[in-house]
Amino acid sequence: MRADKNESDDELRARLEKLQAALGKQEAERRAETGEGLPVGGSFGKALSAGFTVLSEFVAAILVGALIGWQADLWLGTKPWLLVLFLGLGVAAGFYNVFRFAAPKDARGGG
Repeated sequence: MRADKNESDDELRARLEKLQAALGKQEAERRAETGEGLPVGGSFGKALSAGFTVLSEFVAAILVGALIGWQADLWLGTKPWLLVLFLGLGVAAGFYNVFRFAAPKDARGGG
């Protein structure tokens, strides 16, 4: 009885390994045909990092501009004009930060 169980376990393992090999081969063929999958070499991680950097700089510039304008309006009693002004400056600063990040060095005027 024990020998029969070992034989059936060995047969099942052999079948499982055969199926895994066949599935791996089919998956490799599919990827070769369609070109799907994540980029190799860490480029996906670099792109994700760059995206988060640009997003955080853009949002931070807008928030800082809005907070400065809001506080200046409270101090000077000019609601909502300084908030609008500094919010616009924050948006402009955010776009400038995105430009600095994305543009080549020669387009930025730096060497």
